[in-house]
Amino acid sequence: MLACSLLSYIAIEWLKIAPLQRVRSRLQLLKISALGIIFCLSVVGGNISLRYLPVSFNQAVGATTPFFTAVFAVVMTAKREGWVTYVTLIPVVAGVVIASGGEPLFHLFGFIMCIGATAARALKSVLQGILLSSEGEKLNSMNLLMYMAPIAVLVLFPAAIYMEEGVIGITVALARDDWKFLLYLLFNSALAYFVNLANFLVTKHTSPLTLQVLGNAKGAVAVVISIMIFKNPVSVTGMLGYSLTVAGVVLYTEAKKRNM
Repeated sequence: MLACSLLSYIAIEWLKIAPLQRVRSRLQLLKISALGIIFCLSVVGGNISLRYLPVSFNQAVGATTPFFTAVFAVVMTAKREGWVTYVTLIPVVAGVVIASGGEPLFHLFGFIMCIGATAARALKSVLQGILLSSEGEKLNSMNLLMYMAPIAVLVLFPAAIYMEEGVIGITVALARDDWKFLLYLLFNSALAYFVNLANFLVTKHTSPLTLQVLGNAKGAVAVVISIMIFKNPVSVTGMLGYSLTVAGVVLYTEAKKRNM
């Protein structure tokens, strides 16, 4: 995450890709901090859920993100979509409910963590949209990422030391054994930076709800790949739920096209 902040600073100060923006108020800093913390919670919750749930079911649950996004958008911004749009979210959520009942490897704690991570991603999208588009607190994508990354580090680093015993020593040992390990870390950081930057750039030109629904296409692909590669056991009920969720995503996309 610090690499993400450094890359943003280089792009702003040296390459002059975007102007440097200062944090204008304590409220704005609080929102940026909340965004960083929520991002960390969504990542940690998602990773924990993968210890108890197969990737396919994890991604299917993640498809309910638009539902939570719609709720948070109404509560935090009072921005409402057309009623048809909300109707199309019903099969998205219903599909996950059906898939839950037919999932052979269902685990309650893993399911709770997965739902929590999904809700956190939805809240992050809405808050991210506010920080990128609000006239009083508008930040461009690179500045937002530059300020958010150190906050995420302050949360994740102590949590990693507490939850993963000896993580620092293990990391140092891996780096000593193979110097390419550091290159892998650097590449992973750079990739994470560009993925998050692309996500922020897209948010500027669409609603948080649309962003989350379109992102579920990735989830549908992950379900198929997980079943093919990891040979996760699936049931007819589970596949019916997955199919209904994907159908809901398609219906939502069509509803948005008609409203444009």
